[in-house]
Amino acid sequence: MAKFYSSLTEIKSGLLRAEITVQGLVKNYLGEIKKNAHLNAFNEVFEKEALINARNVDERIKNGTAGKLAGMVIAIKDNICYKGHQVTASSKILKGFTSIYSSTIVERLLAEDAVIIGRCNCDEFAMGGSNENSFYGPVKNYADQKRVSGGSSGGSAVAVQANMCHAAIGTDTGGSVRQPAAFCGVIGFKPTYGRISRHGIIAYASSFDQVGPITRSVEDTALLYEVMAGPDDYDNTLIQQKVSPITVDTEKPAKKKIAYLQEALSSPGVDAEVKDVLVQYIEKLRAEGHTVKPIAFEQLDYLVPTYYILATAEASSNLARFDGVHYGYRSPAADDLQSTYKRSRSEGFGKEVKRRIMLGTFVLSAGYYDAYYAKAQKVRRLIREKTNEILNEYDFILIPTAPEPAFPIGAEEKDPVVTYLYDIFTVQASLTGVPAISLPTGNNSQGLPLGLQLLTKHFNEQQLLDFAEYFLKL
Repeated sequence: MAKFYSSLTEIKSGLLRAEITVQGLVKNYLGEIKKNAHLNAFNEVFEKEALINARNVDERIKNGTAGKLAGMVIAIKDNICYKGHQVTASSKILKGFTSIYSSTIVERLLAEDAVIIGRCNCDEFAMGGSNENSFYGPVKNYADQKRVSGGSSGGSAVAVQANMCHAAIGTDTGGSVRQPAAFCGVIGFKPTYGRISRHGIIAYASSFDQVGPITRSVEDTALLYEVMAGPDDYDNTLIQQKVSPITVDTEKPAKKKIAYLQEALSSPGVDAEVKDVLVQYIEKLRAEGHTVKPIAFEQLDYLVPTYYILATAEASSNLARFDGVHYGYRSPAADDLQSTYKRSRSEGFGKEVKRRIMLGTFVLSAGYYDAYYAKAQKVRRLIREKTNEILNEYDFILIPTAPEPAFPIGAEEKDPVVTYLYDIFTVQASLTGVPAISLPTGNNSQGLPLGLQLLTKHFNEQQLLDFAEYFLKL
């Protein structure tokens, strides 16, 4: 296996001493991608282009004109537009579609000399928590190939986990960066909603979708966030404030107040080893002098239903544009306008996407709008108010990222509702828009990665990343 580099700083040190080149790094990663092709992490690899771009970055390094990300080889999720490249959201309905422009985040990454090595497999239109809902087949977990990678950014997480790239970019709607990061033993970060432009990201649920990095170090997470975040004229949901440069503080932080959900320890639905890890970190934090207290979250049972009502409603609206008329797949059996719509969407979308479109259309329909959608919006406000109330008293909320480690491939097919409940700990940050980070906390007795999650106040990314760096050293 090619050498693991823990951070871009380590890579830059090797580049400075001329021990490695960016071209050499790309070649090593390409070798790992070929060796691990059975994991199905990539939908497409930009082999020739990546090598040419790497050579150009090597030249800029020699000239002293290289950007902040020179030496970082990254992969992007297959719902992020990159001009002149295919983007399919892992769906048949977009098979063969080539983007005519680049997303804002791709432009910003390239401007700082990141090398994009390929596009990663994901759940179709980012709908799923296992990466089994892909037109290209499931992504397998590098730790155990009979288990899922997590989703929807499973390909991005496995690409980093198996050393097929240095870092990857995913999107997080209800936990789609954080949950696969936990399942794969890497770091997954969702910043405050509205911090990173969604321009050029294929929409699932617009009031939830947020771009986030998957890395092996908090330092790299901070750097990628800094590069990608900030105002963008193409996205009017963005916070119109520049993001200050983030330097992760490696010193021991001042004493913090941390809340943890007591339901995470009392619920029978949470795996015993996940509970054990949570207890271990609670005790470590207390031993370090921090205040760690249990809290009750009365709205916990409403998190998942509220999220799915609102997210599917937005998905129903967003995916109406894929109709077989404008672009993408058109059924060869269609013979008039109505059959073009019906057949193209029926044949082009997968089972889970159709399930969510139908649910979303139902909750938006006349007679049910007030009973479901309007009520879910009210509950979302209550969840946000309660979360803000907790974070006004405490610096962080500590919870598991997922109630169990990666589950076997095929479990979702048996009962999709059960897998929806895997989102119980990730959707709180999504519903409220607060930043959250999933951190690896070792493996369970079967060698499967486990992760814990930290949430903090809106726009408090600097403090969250500082504390995350400290947390990983406990």
